[in-house]
Amino acid sequence: MASFTTCPAPSLVDVKKVLFIMGATGTGKTKLSITLAKQFPSEIVNADKIQVYKGLDIITNKVSESERCGIPHHLLGIIDDPDYDFTIDDFCKHVLLALDTIIENGHLPIIVGGSNNYLSALLEDPNIAFRSKYDCFFIWVDVSLPVLFPYLDKRVDEMVDAGVVDELREVYAGGADCTRGIRRAIGVPELGEYFLVEKEIDDEALKKKMLQHAIVKTKENTCKLAETQLLKIHKMDDGLGWRMARIDSTKVFEAILKGVDYKQLYQEIVFEPCMEMVTEFLETTELKMVPSQDGEQATICD
Repeated sequence: MASFTTCPAPSLVDVKKVLFIMGATGTGKTKLSITLAKQFPSEIVNADKIQVYKGLDIITNKVSESERCGIPHHLLGIIDDPDYDFTIDDFCKHVLLALDTIIENGHLPIIVGGSNNYLSALLEDPNIAFRSKYDCFFIWVDVSLPVLFPYLDKRVDEMVDAGVVDELREVYAGGADCTRGIRRAIGVPELGEYFLVEKEIDDEALKKKMLQHAIVKTKENTCKLAETQLLKIHKMDDGLGWRMARIDSTKVFEAILKGVDYKQLYQEIVFEPCMEMVTEFLETTELKMVPSQDGEQATICD
């Protein structure tokens, strides 16, 4: 018969907490991670498989140095070779190393990004045994797709205004393999078709039409990505038993699209509930199954 023991109070300080911020592309994961990291001693771990590469900062929507507010970011722009295939195994190894560093610093790791297959592997691989080593909490930032889609279109237009066409033209010079590395980013293959014929066309009106077609395809594929990510998150929420809190940020994005001040809405709908949940998460511990002294399984505190 299994014996049951309780954890001594000093062990509570050894609980390894990890906060995850998830959501479809464009839903404000990065903004929330930085906002929370300014409230708690934290470091951020990127979980976007494209943002691990250096370069293409506009099309990959990589957070700038100034926007990071001095908060350490891990796995962001760490791969120099644009053709290197950053695998799920690479991701897991880098994340585990980053977590060791962050926890040694006495900070809360915040893992944020939309590469949900990579996150699933990290959390479910029995060899990693992630959930037996860390106490995890998940925040899912959600936006209704009928509102998110026009916002994503708007974001692509803003990327174009910021110079994304010139950014992509440089990496596509001489042709490029869009099935590898950073060139898998949405926007590269779509505009690549335009770059292949750009210099051969003298008709400016036709050239402009082809460019607009490439931009529209980029918007369409970005929306498709959001749908795919959302389906994956639903599956993760329904079937894997993680503690996941959904934050509906739709009203905030409606205000953004209307061009009205959304700061108070963001405070009430997103920031304040997340602050409460993270505070509670950091102040509580979970019961887990670990071996007792007689070798049988016993429930004790982390």
